[in-house]
Amino acid sequence: MHKPHAPETIVAQAGGAIDAATGAIIPPIHLATTYERDPDNQYSKGFAYSRPDNPLTRQVEDVLGALEGGARTLIYGSGMAAATSAFLALERPTHVVAPTVMYWGLKKWLVEDAPSLGIRSTFVDGTSLDATAQAIEPGSTRMIWVETPANPTWGVTDIRGAADIAHKAGAVLAVDSTVATPVLTQPIALGADVVMHSATKYLNGHSDVLAGALVFARADAYAERAARNRGMLGAIIGPMEASLLLRGMRTLHLRVRHQSASALEIARHFAGHPRIEAVLYPGLAGDPGHAIASRQMMGGFSGMLSVRVKGGEAAAIRTAANLKIWKRATSLGGVESLVEHRASVEGPGTPCPPDLLRLSVGLEAPADLIADLEQALIANA
Repeated sequence: MHKPHAPETIVAQAGGAIDAATGAIIPPIHLATTYERDPDNQYSKGFAYSRPDNPLTRQVEDVLGALEGGARTLIYGSGMAAATSAFLALERPTHVVAPTVMYWGLKKWLVEDAPSLGIRSTFVDGTSLDATAQAIEPGSTRMIWVETPANPTWGVTDIRGAADIAHKAGAVLAVDSTVATPVLTQPIALGADVVMHSATKYLNGHSDVLAGALVFARADAYAERAARNRGMLGAIIGPMEASLLLRGMRTLHLRVRHQSASALEIARHFAGHPRIEAVLYPGLAGDPGHAIASRQMMGGFSGMLSVRVKGGEAAAIRTAANLKIWKRATSLGGVESLVEHRASVEGPGTPCPPDLLRLSVGLEAPADLIADLEQALIANA
């Protein structure tokens, strides 16, 4: 029996496909929006129109599905398109349980827009299985949404424990694994029913593509509803973007492992720093989520961490302003290191501490990133 290829091999070769017509090792970009019917009026080649499907998108889906161990994968035009699709594919009316600390854009949608679509949400401490279980409404709850590590304080949820709670309630467990990536965590192997990625972030890794993904554990009615919604609503990624996403994914393992190692080095350096109130990173032994993260994250704890700057909000903003290498910008997971004062972005009602700076570690030398943070803190004093 042929031994399955390692994930690094699958992704480096983009699934191993060679263009049959030319022998090209880089997949061609099919810009066509429509495809010719056969003489018998069928579509034997599998494509009819590019809104529900296109060849390069399907190849990206095959690669990501192999990495996550899923049965059905859908690629979208953005992370929000993917995330909202996971909710819209639920039978409604429905109740969902979601974490208080999560990506603010999706939480805003759940609070402001989803109720009119028949989706009610209860927000709980995502790191507490007890709080999650207590929020279940028997007969009404159809989903538990988990984000781990959770943006921007990087709390960790026990995926296997959350899956048990969801399944006992007859609900699905959805995991936003954007930060962990399939390099570090395999949610489906831990019991998740669907995994969401903002592929804009680590999967692409170059800050030049908007994309999202859902990977389903089973090709069931839930996955089929999501696929139909994507086609009807036109939420699929375009072929040019799919090509860039596939290109970026080829280096996923190298990037994530380097970024994780660098983030750990930076976190250890600033833990206990006289100008830092706290370092939030599950890779630190003293972090509340370290034990669970050590069980369900393999080979690293991600390239994301946050620091709380002594002196409060004004000191945090001044520190960001003094940085030279770290760029003040939204998003994460790219090859360049970014810093953001999240409370300013999220606005009133945010659970994010006002003294917090979110750090996305890129591929620069860790010593340079540390030195830049040090000089910014000193200049802020």
